[in-house]
Amino acid sequence: MTITTLYAALLGYAFGSIPFGLIIAKLGGKGDIRSIGSGNIGATNVLRTGSKGLAAATLLLDLAKGLIPVLIARQLFWEDMGWTALFAVLGHCFPVWLGFKGGKGVATNAGVSFGLAVPLGLTYAVVWIGMLAITRISSLAGMSAVVAAAIAAFLIGQPTFAKVMAIIAVLVIWLHRENIKRLMAGTEPRVGGSKAKPEE
Repeated sequence: MTITTLYAALLGYAFGSIPFGLIIAKLGGKGDIRSIGSGNIGATNVLRTGSKGLAAATLLLDLAKGLIPVLIARQLFWEDMGWTALFAVLGHCFPVWLGFKGGKGVATNAGVSFGLAVPLGLTYAVVWIGMLAITRISSLAGMSAVVAAAIAAFLIGQPTFAKVMAIIAVLVIWLHRENIKRLMAGTEPRVGGSKAKPEE
């Protein structure tokens, strides 16, 4: 690992570890988001506060904290921006400020995908939004999107990006292991479901 690689990784982690969901929920008068629902700091759990506006803001900011560092790295550390992408997602999932307990990386990885290559971002967005519209299951939509982006990176001839996206996909799926159990049991909550169990 070179010093440039280290800088690229730190750039990604610094942005990715900002807990926007926690900050926005507190500023919006909803208290500590970690004490409700799944305890997650992502937009899905913020939505459980009943505020679509706060959830939307969290989604956009979590996406931005993946996009912005990768765009900066594109200018400063072109050959190492894959490290920036990876560590932006790691920062969101394992923020040092919250005892390494963060979110599941779906929105941040969307931003990362757009930063690495527009076709990856578009693939991510189409699959994510499409699956969510069809199934209304947030976890399934997110996992489908991360896998689709990794495949798209390979298909457009970006093997380096494909490796990064594949690592992130494995991480995101692992973080959704409880959701997978519920999907298999048919008990995974749907967005807007009145009797949905909280997502872990």
